[in-house]
Amino acid sequence: MPHSFPRVYPILDASILPVVDRAAFIRGLGGELTDAGVTLLEYRNKTGSDSELIPDCEALRSVMPAGKVRLILDDRADLVDRLQFDGVHVDAGDVSPEEARRLLGPNRIVGTFGGSEALVEDILLAPVDYLSIGPVFATRTKQTSRLPIGPDGVKWLRAQAGPGPVLVAVGGITRATAAQVILAGADVVAVSEGIFGHSDPAAEFRAWLAEFEG
Repeated sequence: MPHSFPRVYPILDASILPVVDRAAFIRGLGGELTDAGVTLLEYRNKTGSDSELIPDCEALRSVMPAGKVRLILDDRADLVDRLQFDGVHVDAGDVSPEEARRLLGPNRIVGTFGGSEALVEDILLAPVDYLSIGPVFATRTKQTSRLPIGPDGVKWLRAQAGPGPVLVAVGGITRATAAQVILAGADVVAVSEGIFGHSDPAAEFRAWLAEFEG
């Protein structure tokens, strides 16, 4: 059965997490985001060891309960089962989408990078639930050599993909620019700094929801 996706979801990058009282911070943040209405969240940690990543994810799962919030783990398909997460996002250099699907089975979420200036070759044949596209605008939270594609790039990728695939736009999207990205053809916007760059991420997420529901 195809997965449904909210119009906006946060990407929690581990670079914003403190060293001291880290687990308590994560539990507090995760609980506030759940109360604010987050139903899907990606945890991303490109440089941390398992001894950092695993406790982070366990803290998130403890306050963002299964059945209420779906949690996606960046890169590490091998840990999704152990951490009781709901899916994985894989990029070039990680396991392939095909391998991730084999590991996780048919019911968990598998997403992958779909393209920037053009769709990745044969990506529409991949056994995934969504394709991330971008960066739409300049981003500081993920290292990338790709140039921003802007809303026109989103529109071009939607034309290439056709109406079926779920396209998740990423990279530098703010509340001021999100609507034009959706109008250009993205189904979903995934946001890191646009939410976690604020002093109260939960309140900022509520403001995002109000933008889309208003």
